[in-house]
Amino acid sequence: MYKYIFKGFISFISALVLLIIFIIPFMIVAILIKLDSKGSVLYRQTRIGRKGNSFEIFKLRTMVSNADQTGVFSTAQNDSRITKVGAFLRKTSLDELPQILNILLGDMSLIGPRPDVPAQEVNYTKDEFIKRHQVLPGITGLAQSRNRHNLSNSARKRYDIFYNNNIGFILDIRIIFYTLKALKKGSY
Repeated sequence: MYKYIFKGFISFISALVLLIIFIIPFMIVAILIKLDSKGSVLYRQTRIGRKGNSFEIFKLRTMVSNADQTGVFSTAQNDSRITKVGAFLRKTSLDELPQILNILLGDMSLIGPRPDVPAQEVNYTKDEFIKRHQVLPGITGLAQSRNRHNLSNSARKRYDIFYNNNIGFILDIRIIFYTLKALKKGSY
């Protein structure tokens, strides 16, 4: 019952509350992004959602506006494409805040596997892909709350599929707790 009714309701209400709490800080950060570099405040990227459907994810832009045109799609330590404000946003995970809008639009949930970019589809067997994408993707998930930067693809897949098979209120509370702990340590 939680998985099919309450989880979506809790995510939606949580997103509304978070939007109210973060609207002023979001506007301040938007001004800082504009002062730091040219380009849009928001960055949009196609991601894979529930049942393999694609959607546009929203993030605060952390790189120079033409970063996608360089042909490099992963970031390295001290990547010159990351702006000064962007480095702070990435370190604090504040660049993920606009995904509150994705929750309100019904594309994402507060908790669930992180949405993949389409190129990551090759990392799954057909069965794994179906299992992993049975639920809405989340802003945070089991894999992310357990050291997101140091997980292999296979470990992340295991966490994501485990989550999909064991969704429950207690597990979601644990994920929130572990995510807040990781944010406090700066390891999220």
